[in-house]
Amino acid sequence: MTPGSDARADRLEHPVPDYSDPPYGGRYGKRLKAFHRTGSLLVLSGMTPEDRDGTVLHPGRLGENLTVEQGYAAARKATINTLGLIRLAVGSLGQVLAPVQALGFVVGTPGFDRHHEVGEGVSDVLAEVFGEAGAVTRANLGVAGLARGNCFELVLTVELRPGA
Repeated sequence: MTPGSDARADRLEHPVPDYSDPPYGGRYGKRLKAFHRTGSLLVLSGMTPEDRDGTVLHPGRLGENLTVEQGYAAARKATINTLGLIRLAVGSLGQVLAPVQALGFVVGTPGFDRHHEVGEGVSDVLAEVFGEAGAVTRANLGVAGLARGNCFELVLTVELRPGA
């Protein structure tokens, strides 16, 4: 087990949300799954930088009304939120062998070209929580818009430990 990953997550700048109560997904659709597990892979649903009450961290567009630093903070918040989905799925972050792939969607102006710097927020949180095992394959895509004015959304896949 990754020693202390739950404890390290609980020391991050935002609390790891509990998605069991109320249940995950109500704002975004009736048939939305929080996660899908296949073999040792856990694929998480898209996660935005919102609190459980729906408050969006840094709504808007990079290159227009948001800075790279604000986008980075939003990516960190979305990643912290994914940790709550992992806990919902398997009970503990210690069940994660390693993150596999992170796909970040960044809302920006047509000329914005620093998506990778925003996405570093994802990589940094995963490294802080999982240590060396937190290195992840990552792609960041520029998009015109996301639901509820969010500037970032993350789709994360992790590999679980045998028997998790």
